[in-house]
Amino acid sequence: MKKEQAEILGFVPQKEIVYNKLLPYGDKLDRESNDILAQIKGNLGRAVQLRELWPGVLLWTRKLSTYLRLYGRKFSKEDHVLFIKLLYELVTIPKLDISIMQSFARLLINLLKKKELLSRDDLELPWRPLYDLYESILYSKTEHLGLNWFPNYRAEASTKQKMLSIKMTCDLVLIMFVCVCVLSYFPESATQEMLDEWRPLLCPFDVTMQKAIGYFELFLPTIMPPEQHHKGFKLWFDEMMDLWVSVQNLPAWEGNLVNIFARLANDNIGYVNWDPYIPKIFTRILRSFNLPVGTSQMVIPRYLTNSYEIGHVVLWISSMLGGPQNQVQTQLNGLFSSIASFYHPSNNGRWLMKLMKLLQRLPASVVRRLHRERYKKPCWITPVPASHRLSDQDVTDFVESMKQPVLMAMFSKTGSMDAAQALQNLALMRPELVIPPVLEKTYPAMETLTEPHQLTATLSCMIGMARSLLSRGRHYPEGPAHVLPLLMRALPGVDPNDFSKCMITFQFIATFTTLVPLVDCSSALHEKNDLTEMERELCSASAEFEDFVLQFMDRCFALIDSSTLEQTREETETEKMTHLESLVELGLSSTFSTILTQCSMEIFKVALEKVFNFATTNIFETRVAGRMVADMCRAASKCHPAESLRLFVPHCCNAITHLTANEDVSNEEELDKELIWNLQLLSEVTRVDGEKLLPYRTQLVQTLQLTLRLRCKQGYTLACNLLHHILRSTALTYPTDYCSVPGGFNRPLQEYLPIKDWGRPGDLWNLEIQWHVPSAEETAFVFYVLDLLLQPELQRLQKYAQGEQEMSRDDVLQSLCIVQHCLLGAGSMFPPLDGPTITGLVPSMVSLEETKLYIGVDYDESRENYREAICKVMRQLLHYILERSEDDTKSLFAIIKIISDLMHFRGSHKHEFDSRWKSFTLVKKSMENRLHGKKQHIRALLIDRVLLQHEMRKLLVEGCEYKTVHQNLLRDLLRLSTSTYSQVRSKAQNVLFTALGTYNFCCRDITPRVLELLEPTRTDVTQQQFKGALYCLLGNHCGVCLANLHDWDCIAQTWPAIVRSGLSSAMSLEKPSIVRLFDDLADKVHRQYETIGIDFTVPESAVLLGQRITDSSQPSPHIGTPTEQELEQGLALQQDKNQDAVQKYEKIVRDLLECLDDRDLPWKFEHIAIGFLSLLLRDDYPLPAPAVLFFVQSLNHDALVVRKMAIAAIAGILKQLKRERKKIPVSPCDISGVTEPEGLVAGDRPGNDWLQYHGDSLPSTQQDWDHFCFIEKTHWGYYCWPKKLMVYAPAAEQPKDLSAENMNERERIICDHFTDPMFIKQLIEFLSLEDRKGKDKFNPRRFCLFKGLFRNYSDAFLPVLKPHMERLANDSHESTQRCVAEIIAGLVRGSKHWSFSKVEALWKFLIPLMRTALSNITIETYADWGTCVATACESRDPRKLHWLLEMLMECPLSGEGGSFVDACHLYVLQGGLAQQEWRVPELLHRLLSYLEPKLTQVYKNVRERIGSVLTYIFMIDVNLPYTLPTKSPHIAEFTERILSQLKPLIEGDEEIQNHVVEENGVGVQDERTQAIKLLKTVLKWLMASAGRSFSTPWIADFHSVPVSLHLYDELKRDAKTCLSLMSQGLLYPEQIPMVLKVLHEIAGSSSWHARFSVLTYLQTMVFYNLFTILSNEQAVQDVRALVIRLLEDEQLEVREMAATTLSGFLQCNFLAMDASMQTHFEALCKTKLPKKRKRGSVVDTIPSVDLVRRHAGVLGLSACILSSPYDVPTWMPQLLMDLSAHLNDTQPIEMTVKKTLSNFRRTHHDNWLEHKQQFTDDQLVVLTDLLVSPCYYA
Repeated sequence: MKKEQAEILGFVPQKEIVYNKLLPYGDKLDRESNDILAQIKGNLGRAVQLRELWPGVLLWTRKLSTYLRLYGRKFSKEDHVLFIKLLYELVTIPKLDISIMQSFARLLINLLKKKELLSRDDLELPWRPLYDLYESILYSKTEHLGLNWFPNYRAEASTKQKMLSIKMTCDLVLIMFVCVCVLSYFPESATQEMLDEWRPLLCPFDVTMQKAIGYFELFLPTIMPPEQHHKGFKLWFDEMMDLWVSVQNLPAWEGNLVNIFARLANDNIGYVNWDPYIPKIFTRILRSFNLPVGTSQMVIPRYLTNSYEIGHVVLWISSMLGGPQNQVQTQLNGLFSSIASFYHPSNNGRWLMKLMKLLQRLPASVVRRLHRERYKKPCWITPVPASHRLSDQDVTDFVESMKQPVLMAMFSKTGSMDAAQALQNLALMRPELVIPPVLEKTYPAMETLTEPHQLTATLSCMIGMARSLLSRGRHYPEGPAHVLPLLMRALPGVDPNDFSKCMITFQFIATFTTLVPLVDCSSALHEKNDLTEMERELCSASAEFEDFVLQFMDRCFALIDSSTLEQTREETETEKMTHLESLVELGLSSTFSTILTQCSMEIFKVALEKVFNFATTNIFETRVAGRMVADMCRAASKCHPAESLRLFVPHCCNAITHLTANEDVSNEEELDKELIWNLQLLSEVTRVDGEKLLPYRTQLVQTLQLTLRLRCKQGYTLACNLLHHILRSTALTYPTDYCSVPGGFNRPLQEYLPIKDWGRPGDLWNLEIQWHVPSAEETAFVFYVLDLLLQPELQRLQKYAQGEQEMSRDDVLQSLCIVQHCLLGAGSMFPPLDGPTITGLVPSMVSLEETKLYIGVDYDESRENYREAICKVMRQLLHYILERSEDDTKSLFAIIKIISDLMHFRGSHKHEFDSRWKSFTLVKKSMENRLHGKKQHIRALLIDRVLLQHEMRKLLVEGCEYKTVHQNLLRDLLRLSTSTYSQVRSKAQNVLFTALGTYNFCCRDITPRVLELLEPTRTDVTQQQFKGALYCLLGNHCGVCLANLHDWDCIAQTWPAIVRSGLSSAMSLEKPSIVRLFDDLADKVHRQYETIGIDFTVPESAVLLGQRITDSSQPSPHIGTPTEQELEQGLALQQDKNQDAVQKYEKIVRDLLECLDDRDLPWKFEHIAIGFLSLLLRDDYPLPAPAVLFFVQSLNHDALVVRKMAIAAIAGILKQLKRERKKIPVSPCDISGVTEPEGLVAGDRPGNDWLQYHGDSLPSTQQDWDHFCFIEKTHWGYYCWPKKLMVYAPAAEQPKDLSAENMNERERIICDHFTDPMFIKQLIEFLSLEDRKGKDKFNPRRFCLFKGLFRNYSDAFLPVLKPHMERLANDSHESTQRCVAEIIAGLVRGSKHWSFSKVEALWKFLIPLMRTALSNITIETYADWGTCVATACESRDPRKLHWLLEMLMECPLSGEGGSFVDACHLYVLQGGLAQQEWRVPELLHRLLSYLEPKLTQVYKNVRERIGSVLTYIFMIDVNLPYTLPTKSPHIAEFTERILSQLKPLIEGDEEIQNHVVEENGVGVQDERTQAIKLLKTVLKWLMASAGRSFSTPWIADFHSVPVSLHLYDELKRDAKTCLSLMSQGLLYPEQIPMVLKVLHEIAGSSSWHARFSVLTYLQTMVFYNLFTILSNEQAVQDVRALVIRLLEDEQLEVREMAATTLSGFLQCNFLAMDASMQTHFEALCKTKLPKKRKRGSVVDTIPSVDLVRRHAGVLGLSACILSSPYDVPTWMPQLLMDLSAHLNDTQPIEMTVKKTLSNFRRTHHDNWLEHKQQFTDDQLVVLTDLLVSPCYYA
């Protein structure tokens, strides 16, 4: 086979779609595909060489993607590589139009998808072009200014405080996919180059960190042969891993690191040693689920947002499994046992989704890995070394560890889908472990009536495991024995009262019957003697099949009887079934047809008899029950047409002939029910294999002639359906059998035993599909019927349209109905509409022809082409109706539908195809075998896929050339789309939009006709036409939007026309519908507009590749290389095209401005026009001067909306006008005089000291200023230096400031306005107005405006602005303060390149101004000032801003303006310093020494602010790998000083009383009070840090603090929060002993509150660091000892909390329940209690030691019992008995025992039947006594 094919093709295809070979015309496809490929190669190569991106290259790359859909990668390896290289070149053309880029990127992804086809030797691609493209879109410098519009883009100015909000637009997602696909093909040197490029960005305090790690995640290659690993991941693995391990507080980029590691692990199983990191990895994975733990259950909010993506976690875990020790499996067991109880159905929370996803994806991932190791064809990717493959034992262990949680999750609140998918994959690996427990749950669930949800859950799990159950592997041979019992017991589920149960039962029965032939093999027991025991059992069981089928049918009949239309609905004439009924109908018919397909002939005959009797002895109404019965009959006749038709056709035909014998029947409005029912039955039964219908043709045609002209609508509609189905059955190509074994089961049992085929997959290589291909006889029959029935109808309609014959409306409708059904039935036989093509819409030097596909029909030219005949008549009729009786809407609807089918229908509809494709993939997923792969689907599914391939070919038969026929039809549709009635309009518009998307370039022909209707000069346009035209421009949600076609010609027409339509007479803003339409239009344009390219240059490298494609062979392109002169012409055309685009751009701007000049234009249209104009700003071409003038004037427009748009636009224009600054490279070593050390050294080192702020060497003179080397960006130099550090050249070499002589026109316009005092006065007034009260914030757009002004014109506008600024600063109103803050921030950032003298003058003016403003600060404005200072300091060298920083540092806490002003000053200062990060250590030290004495501040708000400032001061003190200790303040030294001040609190150990000393009380406050205030500040600081800083090394020192606090209210709350946050911290292994030591000390404290909080702390700390602590044996022992010690505490609350803690540890398997623990508790329980004293003597309140010990024992036992709430381990019965002995002890023991028992009862109640088995009879008696409440009457 392969050889013959390679001879025809001339090459070995890479990987083609195998299903093509199975099509009935499969042998013709090799030649066809070769022709098409030659055509594509020729035209594509030619288009690239002629540099014609549009339409040439675009059109032919689209054809290439269609080719991929039709034939797969059916080309040679050489071609494959060429295509990829060409597309890679095209995608990475800089400045390429975005939409074109998307289309190329999609194809490129498709070509790269199958990695195994091309090795690294075949293909190598450079990484940098892709990175440049990604950078230009994701980190676009101009997008936020509106100079670049990317699809579905959100406006957001990315300042650093916002953390770059990553815009996930569709083009980004595409490029990310391209990255993923291209990764494997980067050259081996790429890793090092990438590290050099992005390492300098790794500054953990800066947003660039996120950017760098994001790039590493996308670009670092991980698939390399082992001998190249030293050039691959070994270069970065240790560095990244150490970084990950040392970061404690989930920053946003930690997730990206996890994704890198997961990919690395998956691509290099066995080559990376993960062992040292495994406990840390699992601890972090467990933390990332954010499970609520312990008694406080508080979660730090940022953990909720920044957790890991489950998909990558799963990949990572499954890639680390296996190996010599298989350490991961033990940790995985630990992970699942610690979270198992969260899966119990009674638990629910926002974390559940994550856990379910883990459950669902982990088995799938392991299956994928097993497939790769054992079954996949080896290719160039390095295989997994034998030592690290998963052994059978590994797999068994894995399945065992997952079994428990999955079985619990089956009944989860989120539904059973996740568990079902998990079980499907687990059953593929180890059916014998998973299926039995599920069966145990399924059988009882089928018996129960009260809990239907159990049934739905268990059945959906069984459906997934069906194939594993039947696979009869060596592990689980007894599987098939369960099939019959399951099927029989499922029958009661067909229940008319419970819809969901009914549907799942249908699905269940259908799934199992698809896999099992329903053949009675019991007779084989006597005839064969070579059967195994199992086979004998199955043979005897198979006798029940007949029973099963008949019972199923009875159930269905009952279901049908209960869903007949009640009288009520019959009268109201609801035509439709309800949604639920239609689903049941679908489920019923598909299940029934599956059952009949799989039956043996004997069973089938019985079933047929039964269904025939049911259908013919009753009469059903046709809406609901009738449809279901007819469906069942159709199913029967589909399976064995000959037998079924023999019964049905004569019966129905006779009945119909008999009932219509009477003359006047044909004129009755209401027909006899029996007649209707027989018609319906007949019309469904005829949907069978066409050749089996031929014997009955005379009867059928006779029936048609009788019924088609019935007067009753219902009657003739059913007759039309019959006509449609008869034609369809004979005219289409389709497979006729879907049985699970080729050839069916009708063979004697001696030679064929069906039970051997249970669960057998279809064999793709001999499917033996039985196709129905129309024979000559059938074709003749089709045309006979058409000539007989269609011809007369067309003639009548034609006469009517010519006015020669009268027809009533009902008659017209009836004729149209017949025409439509003929077209639908025989559409595949008619050749497509043909005629001359319309040329000249688009100039092109490449042929734009269409490619023809063969779809199995040879059109017969000799017969009449009915498609054209119908087309002709319909157009005549349409014009006649529109002129005479436009209100005949029903006929118009019919005509619209017929036109749609004339254009697009070749035998199948697109929407049907799409939904079938969807359901096919769903079924495939639920039944596929991912482990073995190789397309082992069941036969019916494979046949379905082949049919889908055929349908797809039918839909892709390209009818996309735009011909005159189409033009006429489209014009008719346009006329209908703008007609009077809205329903007609909307139906016609939908067809029109589909057509516009089908034919190439037809929009250019239609758009002008739509726009004519909007022309303001026309007076004859009605409002309906106007609205219709607007809807045509708007388009529907998925189709083409004419208003926004991606093309200059179209936009230049439509946009001005939309604006001008505001002057049209038909336009009235009183009609809300019209106003809404314009809003939608403007909105859609804004949403979908992407900047259209102006530059269409094709690079030389691409042209060379085009040439290589043209020169390639096999198949050799059908057009050779273009001639020299054509190439020159192509170059010239490319230049023309670029110039043309520029002219069109300028013209559209001029047109829009011209519209805006019109005084009569309503305001709405003015806004629309301004919106359009602002979309036209670009970064590669300046806006024409008139538009600049317009926007500047609009800054002072009356309308707020317009002012806002103008501000944004001017900011963008100023960016366009920015002068380039010159940059020069410098060497950091020369400046610092220090040579950089070898290896990685980050942080504050001698080499970057010169970047930092030194108060003694600030640039304070002109000379210093010129000599300083300013580095603006904060991240340079922290981690390492870039290869080439670029800085701005000295001032002398920079361009001069703008002056009147050297301005261009645009710059002068701006300058004139902004130097005009009146203009500025008005502008400032507008800017200081309130927009929305209380909602306004510092506005980045306005900031950009001022920044641009001062950047471009230096200080030209200051003189005019100064007086205004002074006025604003003195006014304390919110909006005026905000306005001055925006101006100041813009000024400071804009003064980046000013000369020293100007800067100095600027600060002389600003400093006093800001002092004034800051003293007027109010609660509304402090946030704006903070933003102002932070924005001003962002990305600026601190040494340039020393005036500002020094001013802010002058005693912030002066106390002059009261506590509020102080807190605000600190906030503003914090904003400035935080932006400077690590470069101002000196200022941070100064600030700290200034704040330290003030930590005991009186005022609460100041204290809180100080706490937050401290976080920022110490944030730089991080503990990261390769990082030197910082020069900024260190936390350790600070904490020592603090602790010494807190001494008085810690030592004075009596409870802190409520020291409510008058907070501002005069007099000396003793040191305790001081210490309490200090403590409050410190707590605020700890709470603020918990969520912010990177590492938490200081926690251990502080443990002694929070614990000693109790009664002081504010303190108590803070201390609790603080504890809870600290306990969630991630601990390094080396910190654990320290922490435990501190906890032991506190546990000995004399305050019971302190001891109590040790326990709450422990609960959370242990869970959040579970695996790290478990890996340290000593630590586990310490924790255990600590808890057991606290169980015997004298304080009752502490004991009870210790018991809770212990039970939690046992439950998450941190501690094990062992014999020593049990004996210890039992011994404690036996402690004797002292005798009670006589009444009357004083009872002592302090419990005796003995009571405490005895209570401790009881608590211990109770903890053990409560630790397994959902099952009964072996030791539990004994402990319960021990407990029950203490039921009558003194309090508090009695209370504990009662609580325990009631809890036990509550949690075990659900599954008590199972749990009972664990107890002996005696124990049960005792238990029942305990659990039943005592009787009061005894």
